[in-house]
Amino acid sequence: MTSEGFKRDIEAKVAAGVRLTREDGVALYECDDLAWLGRMAHSVRTAKNGDRVVFNVNRHLNLTNVCSASCAYCSFQRKPGEKDAYTMRVEQAVELARGMEGEGLTELHIVNGLHPTLPWRYYPRVLRELKAALPEVSLKAFTATEVQWFEKISGLSADEILDELIDAGLASLTGGGAEIFDWEVRQHIVDHDCHWEDWSRIHRLAHHKGLKTPATMLYGHIEEPRHRVDHVLRLRELQDQTGGFAVFIPLRYQHDFHDSRDGKVRNRIQERTTMASPTESLRTFAVSRLLLDNFDHVKCFWVMHGLDVAQLSLNFGADDLDGSVVEYKITHDADSYGTPATMHREDLLELIRDAGFTPVERDTRYRVIREYDPPVPLARRRSEPQRVWA
Repeated sequence: MTSEGFKRDIEAKVAAGVRLTREDGVALYECDDLAWLGRMAHSVRTAKNGDRVVFNVNRHLNLTNVCSASCAYCSFQRKPGEKDAYTMRVEQAVELARGMEGEGLTELHIVNGLHPTLPWRYYPRVLRELKAALPEVSLKAFTATEVQWFEKISGLSADEILDELIDAGLASLTGGGAEIFDWEVRQHIVDHDCHWEDWSRIHRLAHHKGLKTPATMLYGHIEEPRHRVDHVLRLRELQDQTGGFAVFIPLRYQHDFHDSRDGKVRNRIQERTTMASPTESLRTFAVSRLLLDNFDHVKCFWVMHGLDVAQLSLNFGADDLDGSVVEYKITHDADSYGTPATMHREDLLELIRDAGFTPVERDTRYRVIREYDPPVPLARRRSEPQRVWA
């Protein structure tokens, strides 16, 4: 089939609501017409969400960076006794969270290392104390990888663990630990025992208990487009079964732009990888939006992509810009392209309006908190168009 014939075939499928295939996904990654790809993804995004872009006011809280695993891409983890290794006491975590309370905070996002000696009881206790201190704030906490770790250290099943965490105040799991599901890639980047079988098992359990969870994909390292397609199709199939995923989040793999404070470079694949270009990021958003017909939302985590790409992603399938954040320790700051460490509500409103969309503040379950005024006419917004570079 010619390139034009392929595009007409995709256009007809999208217009008719016909589900795209694995072969379609791979071919979409090979398509060199980025503008067309963006238009197709934007048409799907607009049909689902109009001109609305959702965001929330959130903060990230990492209780410990001590981790039993040594994943090849990870610069966050520390071993016990290493410089910069830390573990918060419950009281410290509550004190830090209280300091984040301003601006109408609605969510705490909590992800941690797989600490080798912290007892299981620490985790529900910290949730209870955080919920008592901030009763109006939703607790989005723990990856499926962490839940599987809790199974190991507690002797409990994930079913029992989730029940106790929900009772302690858990509103949602986080989407991390997914990386790339295909074992061809995963065996080279992940150093723990939570793979597709356990990741999907734990999210399936969470969905059956009424939780809405995010799903992620770490892209732009050693994987190929076919691995990305496989990844999102596994998520699509699981979503068909449970309907429990609230959003899909492509996460751009990050290089270390500078050494860690202790002089060690923990990213073992850095020398043989390059970060995805903005063009490749936009392509990934678009293809994901087209394949994931049963996901309502696609999020651009602006911390990992930069503000320019975040705005552009809204024309390539994304409709969620995450939140205000403050400090994201899981990856190094992307300071080589000027991404700020903090975005306040007003900054997000300006970013969304400047891109030509209507801001909508949401909660963790994607319920609307407030819809804001739409943007002013384009001529008054910007004097120069945004650029896309290769």
